[in-house]
Amino acid sequence: MKIKPADRLSLVAEYYFSRKGKEIAKMQQEGIDVISLAIGSPDQPPSKAAIEKLCKEACKADSHGYQPTRGITELRQAMAGFYKRWYGVTLDAEKEIQPLIGSKEGILHVTLAFVNPGDKVLVPDPGYPTYTSLSRLLGAEVVKYDLKAENGWQPDIEALEKTDLSDVKLMWTNYPHMPTGAPARRETYEKLVDFARRNNIVVVNDNPYSFILSKERLSIMQIDGAKDCCIEFNSMSKSHNMPGWRVGMLSTNAEWIQWILKVKSNIDSGTFKPLQLAAAAAYDNSDSWHEEFNVNVYARRRIIAEKIMNALGCKYEKNSVGMFLWGRIPDEYNDAEELTEQVLHNKHVFITPGFIFGENGRRYVRISLCASEKRFSEALERIENG
Repeated sequence: MKIKPADRLSLVAEYYFSRKGKEIAKMQQEGIDVISLAIGSPDQPPSKAAIEKLCKEACKADSHGYQPTRGITELRQAMAGFYKRWYGVTLDAEKEIQPLIGSKEGILHVTLAFVNPGDKVLVPDPGYPTYTSLSRLLGAEVVKYDLKAENGWQPDIEALEKTDLSDVKLMWTNYPHMPTGAPARRETYEKLVDFARRNNIVVVNDNPYSFILSKERLSIMQIDGAKDCCIEFNSMSKSHNMPGWRVGMLSTNAEWIQWILKVKSNIDSGTFKPLQLAAAAAYDNSDSWHEEFNVNVYARRRIIAEKIMNALGCKYEKNSVGMFLWGRIPDEYNDAEELTEQVLHNKHVFITPGFIFGENGRRYVRISLCASEKRFSEALERIENG
């Protein structure tokens, strides 16, 4: 049969971690112990209350049917309570919140709801690769905007204003920033809301890292008028140690929620009810739970991650937040992948080359804090002495 794939597949490559995962799996099958410090998948469990709620509800005979794509009332109310408690933002649980099967799904749904083929989408460089790949798969024209170390990895709004913004529909932002760890700034959010209003552009802020190594809770929804021109994603993957649960949310105005729901309701059939109820319970985690799992655990690991960066000769920002450490490689290397491949094959430690996040990441590496202190110490020993 002479079947060819869709043309759109030529616009993207296999996700880097998918490709490298197969290589590392082969190494491990050959008896090589590879320590992964690459992927941001929290390795600690969710709260006991969330797990117990999931088990209890899953045992009920009436818990296994289809659920509304809109999400159950209990979950949406818990999400609204989460925003009020931590960000001081009032959201209407009925009209201004849409639960997601993870933020990655939300990127797809928002793009389908707002962007026609040929429309332009502003994507940060460096930034999360899915902003680029899904935009291309859906026929949008990706326009990269620079984030640079000398500007604290914040968008240069004045520079953007000087570019051709015609046909731009969406702008993706992500603070606290991944991969650089640049903290969110209220000033940046204020500039973004103003930029969105004046240029008739929807700003979508991806906000899953505001609890990790940070005690300042900022949301673009804290800015007056943000609901009228912005969408914000939030996720339980990082803040609640629930990456495999696939529970996220977006908030915006009631009209845009309906546009997104029109797309989403044609793609999925809702989330398992016990999982939604358990997620709602997790939103009630105590302050001390967040202090331990979102701050203290990662702070201890970061101390060793900084020693690894020092051993590699990389420079990094002391005030960065989030679950990654971002470091500039020494001049002796041609690019970051040269360093990461040496570390992988000579030291059997997997860290991420920054080029996968864009051209501005080509001379950087990223270390994930999602490994035990024991494994971090083993990795440090291998790099220093192996």
